Amino acid sequence: MLFNLLVPLADEFGPLNLFRYLTFRTGGAVMTALVVSFLVGPSLIRLLKKKQGEGQPIREDGPESHILEKAGTPTMGGFLILLAVTISTVLWTDVTSGYVWAVLLVTLGFGSIGFVDDFLKVSRRSSGGLRGRVKLLCEVLIAVSAVIWIMALTREPLTSALAVPFLKAVLLDLGWLFLPFAVFVMVGTSNAVNLTDGLDGLAIVPIMIAAVCFALISYLVGNAVFAGYLQIQLVPGAGELAVLCGALIGASLGFLWFNAPPAMVFMGDTGSLAMGGAIGAISVITKHELVLAIIGGLFVLETVSVIVQVVSFRITGRRVFQMAPLHHHFERKGWAESTIVIRFWIIAIILALVGLSTLKLR
Repeated sequence: MLFNLLVPLADEFGPLNLFRYLTFRTGGAVMTALVVSFLVGPSLIRLLKKKQGEGQPIREDGPESHILEKAGTPTMGGFLILLAVTISTVLWTDVTSGYVWAVLLVTLGFGSIGFVDDFLKVSRRSSGGLRGRVKLLCEVLIAVSAVIWIMALTREPLTSALAVPFLKAVLLDLGWLFLPFAVFVMVGTSNAVNLTDGLDGLAIVPIMIAAVCFALISYLVGNAVFAGYLQIQLVPGAGELAVLCGALIGASLGFLWFNAPPAMVFMGDTGSLAMGGAIGAISVITKHELVLAIIGGLFVLETVSVIVQVVSFRITGRRVFQMAPLHHHFERKGWAESTIVIRFWIIAIILALVGLSTLKLR
């Protein structure tokens, strides 16, 4: 909004030229989201505690320590993330950008699904919220709408194309298959982040790391000079998503302030589904869907651990892990929660660096 209001006045007042630069507006988005989080966070947490009473219902089949240590902690903290991201994005991005609104559609749509899920869990005092099929159907419908919108905004030959990392000349045209593929990326990333969100601070930092990576990727793919130098696909208009990623970074930092062990609030499905969906949508627009699997490798690992556990138990009657997702396995093995969280953060950083290396190794 500031871009649209102030840049036309730059000829009369030179300092307003700053608002032309993505880097300046990205920094502004980070700080705005952070300030909103700090201002709203304490009162929101008090409200959630008052309304929820006993806080988020704890799974009875989960680690025993959670029943003692995490009981009474309110959930739906993801609402704080959504508020900070939305305000910051609308304030600092070019509001005529279709890509920005497509990502916001996924973010707020998935966040709304998560909000309903969290509300049902709290109101029913049960760890079960929306039925899995209903939740998945709603996510797919939102993702389909977003992908169709994104494809309409993207120029040929990128409309239905898949770029392959490390190979500069390879661009696979998936045709109509791109639609279900892109939907899978958005819905899969959203639920992978949701599975990872099981310990204080565990999911929010890898989300922030992924947002940093895609802020850089968005900036580069939207810039003809850098895209040409790095020999990556140029996606005109995608650079504006760097500002949205800045909002995600600031909101993540702000939420981490309250979610750091011992957590004052959990993000719940409201936050995890929304943030995962946002990262997935940005990867689709920037044509870095396969790179997301590397940068978000921690989320992939957690998801695979659940799949392996379920398949193994159904086929052989045996469990590969003491408990899934993977972070609970290490809890059962006696690792301290802080040890698991920090080591998983380290893994996320390493994978992010590997993912970013694909920008140059071609």
